[in-house]
Amino acid sequence: MEYRRFGKTEKEISVITLGGMRFPHGWDEPREELPKDSIDNCIEITQKAFDVGINHVESAWGYVKSEHLFGEVLSRLDKKRSEYYFMTKGTAEDEEGMIQKVKLQLQHLKMEYVDFYGFHGINTHEILSNVVKKGGALDGLLRLKKDGLIKHIGFSTHGPLNVIMDSVNTGLFEFVNLHYYYFYQRNYPVVALAKHKDLGVFIISPNDKGGQLWNASEKVKNTCKPLTPIQFNARFCLSHPEIATMSFGINELSQFKESLGVLNNGIYFSPEDREIMVSMDKMVSNIGENYCTYCSECLPCPEKINIPEILRFRNMAVGYDMINFGRYRYNMFEPDGHWFPGNFGNKCTDCNDCLSRCPLQLKIPSLLRGTHSLLYREKTP
Repeated sequence: MEYRRFGKTEKEISVITLGGMRFPHGWDEPREELPKDSIDNCIEITQKAFDVGINHVESAWGYVKSEHLFGEVLSRLDKKRSEYYFMTKGTAEDEEGMIQKVKLQLQHLKMEYVDFYGFHGINTHEILSNVVKKGGALDGLLRLKKDGLIKHIGFSTHGPLNVIMDSVNTGLFEFVNLHYYYFYQRNYPVVALAKHKDLGVFIISPNDKGGQLWNASEKVKNTCKPLTPIQFNARFCLSHPEIATMSFGINELSQFKESLGVLNNGIYFSPEDREIMVSMDKMVSNIGENYCTYCSECLPCPEKINIPEILRFRNMAVGYDMINFGRYRYNMFEPDGHWFPGNFGNKCTDCNDCLSRCPLQLKIPSLLRGTHSLLYREKTP
């Protein structure tokens, strides 16, 4: 296993984190009822993770059974609390609510403290303001840190670039849980800023939201050889020395072989890895003149359409045959939410507000409608 410094926390954590959101029945309510096969799977996977040198485990209140599972399993395993680091996440509206939430999570985890606690989902400026205001959730986390119940404070985010940059620039956090992958490089300025601010960078969901790489297209699989798409993407991430770790939601022993194949004695990218990236980069030429560079100059859209993200899915479908991933993510848009906000492309009213702002003069309205036809699927009752 390889280890990296997690920013100003000064902790040396494994470059692979055991993510805790994919155990069997993990998303089923009630959260406190733990089926035997869930416990058995969590024991098997967690023990194997420790055996191969993984020393960082991650969970969240929002993962339903996850904290309860780890609480049960880690209390059974022969592993000293000082020999691994544990991260969990949660939300609350104010200082007192945050304190009560964390104390309840610690009960579920059967722990006296967690090493890293992230406010889960600073996705808008409104949420950021509410968290950092006097009497907000951050004040609760700071009190808990003073009392030793949490050691380090950070945040996770699914938000737009400007929200994440502003969150980092507050100087109030020690780490950030971030979406950044080969197929989503929009957040690179956050990685660079985190290096400047000495924040730990934790890449979340690289194998799922990074492109459903466990189900990649044949074109991507063949181009990544002799690596797998999961390994290629992970090495791309680790080629940035400021990135400390990535979450792998391992729930089968067989997945460890591929996961450990990511490691390359600290060499990212090797000349061979770089050749793969050059080949991957060339595949965007298949997209032709309708390639979107994700500059986001087209925003804001009056109809609240997430234009760059929709056109990114189009890029991936046309250039890399990643249609399944595009359908998976496109149909997750939530017009009134903040985790993955945006209307579908068919909501375009041809106001043409975006056209004058697009540096490439893309025919955005027709591209939005075409992408909607390609990716949209009616929800089944």
